[in-house]
Amino acid sequence: MNTATVIKNSTAIAIGGFDGMHIGHQHLFAELGDNGCIVVIETGYANLTPKRDREKFSHYPIMYFELDEIRHLSGEEFISFLKEKFPKLQKIVVGYDFHFGKNRKYSFNDLKTLFDGEVLVIEEVTHHGDSVHSHKIRAKLQIGDIKGANAFLGHNYTINGKHVSGQGIGKKELVATINIEAKEYLTPKEGVYVTLTRIDDEEHYHPSVSFVGHRVSTDGTFAVETHILDGEVFCDKKASISFVDFIRSNEKFDTLEALKKAIKKDIAIANKELQLLQL
Repeated sequence: MNTATVIKNSTAIAIGGFDGMHIGHQHLFAELGDNGCIVVIETGYANLTPKRDREKFSHYPIMYFELDEIRHLSGEEFISFLKEKFPKLQKIVVGYDFHFGKNRKYSFNDLKTLFDGEVLVIEEVTHHGDSVHSHKIRAKLQIGDIKGANAFLGHNYTINGKHVSGQGIGKKELVATINIEAKEYLTPKEGVYVTLTRIDDEEHYHPSVSFVGHRVSTDGTFAVETHILDGEVFCDKKASISFVDFIRSNEKFDTLEALKKAIKKDIAIANKELQLLQL
């Protein structure tokens, strides 16, 4: 059965932006049952799981709607729109802060009035007393709080990008790195990270240490680069970098020797932490 047919037969939908597919979102998906579908409203702000990246974090089919295509609809028109797309619709699942329609004037209370099926509202999801939201995950990433962001996400924050050429001195003067371009993603605070890196279409991740930021000690350009710790690996087209922990902020070193010494320390820290994770 193809995806279009599955969606047409869906009896339950969860509606939202779902950037990050975090632990709060997963509470909505858990209520969908056997014939569920996720409805993503694309606002143009998704940079944790841009475009179709969300599909890696749920087994449910996903249908995407651009906000500009539906934001003008009245409450009644929005329900009609959903029923047209999902002719067997019986249940709508939304978060407590869900709004829809022109100027976001409608809430879940209006859904309950306008929709003749079940409307289930998921209350605020918290982690250690703090409410889970995509904007809070972004804020954590921007200060280097990788562990905090990952706890909210329920998975390691991961960016995917195409392989690009580096500045050419890494392998010769420092350590070999794989460079990627990942413009669609929010990059964490500039610095060095404990990471896991997946190369091309390999199924497994390699232990790695990664740098995100401007190369202030060399040519000043912005880079996202990763050094594989379990041996040199050839990268053809793409790589995925999964962030585990923050090591240090971006620093300027006066000599390549001083930079190389710092990198060796970074590698030792990353090796130790990743070995502990495997225990």
